[in-house]
Amino acid sequence: MSKSSKIAVLGGGSWATAIVKMLSENLDTLGWYMRSTYAIEHIKRNKHNPSYLSSAELHPEQLDLSDDMNAIVSKYDTLIFAIPSAFLKSELEKLSVSLEGKTIFSAIKGIVPETGVIIGEYFHEYFQVPYENIGVLTGPCHAEEVAMERLSYLTLACQDEAKAEELSTYISGRYIKTKISDDIIGTEYAAMLKNIYAIAAGIAHGLGYGDNFQSVLMSNSIREMKRFIKKVHHMKRNINNSAYLGDLLVTGYSTFSRNRMFGNMIGKGYTVKSAQLEMSMVAEGYYASKSAYKINKKNGAKTPIINAVYNVLYNGKEAKDEFEKLTHKLN
Repeated sequence: MSKSSKIAVLGGGSWATAIVKMLSENLDTLGWYMRSTYAIEHIKRNKHNPSYLSSAELHPEQLDLSDDMNAIVSKYDTLIFAIPSAFLKSELEKLSVSLEGKTIFSAIKGIVPETGVIIGEYFHEYFQVPYENIGVLTGPCHAEEVAMERLSYLTLACQDEAKAEELSTYISGRYIKTKISDDIIGTEYAAMLKNIYAIAAGIAHGLGYGDNFQSVLMSNSIREMKRFIKKVHHMKRNINNSAYLGDLLVTGYSTFSRNRMFGNMIGKGYTVKSAQLEMSMVAEGYYASKSAYKINKKNGAKTPIINAVYNVLYNGKEAKDEFEKLTHKLN
């Protein structure tokens, strides 16, 4: 890749904005698709995203901004998708140009609700993108801390290690460090599952459980994650690496975590709908919990935490009762 390497980010939210900030440190030109024409014009005039991560200073002279997805996809070779999973299918329905020859990196920490598959599998199955052209960009990393230029770590996973290495050179910087992995399936499932466990952590906090219980919940969560991922994609991996355990911890404990915030409201007595209306951002774990529950019905891993969150969010069970039962299943 050269300084004029053709990389584009698709999405207009906090994580997309953070990725643009990181890449802008190293690239002369960067494509950026967002559907809001208002946001585009605001960035050009005021040098920040009006709705998300507004503290991050942007440099419009470096950005090829467009509300036309096809224009961006046709011009750029490496596409980093950061569109919330709940809206990915509808956004991609706008796509009329081919993804042939494109390298796709998913920065989406969720699952496509309509299909029940993770993002990489979705691009492979529905858009015929070869797995060697699919990668994952994952944490542990909160967009808000990127905006503050606090030291953060990212994992780039791809079957073709060279593609991950190339992109890492443009993500890395004085406040961003990167690691390369070949576990595209496992890291993507981990990114999806940790949002469910963050909702569980939030519910527990909202119910009044303290740090002692939270530590047990997180300890059980990483073991549950290991069992789940082993069933869907068996390969040698260290679940204690930062892409799995680290991402789980930052999402489960951080005040920046939208999934923990969502769970906290549920624990305090909000209905699912009222909690969703209260938040300005999408809690990916809401959709992920339904998909993970359905996937595990086929695979049969022991997942009491996922089951408890699913029962609260989708079966109308009282959070207090479900978490009282859960306390007897943890160790």
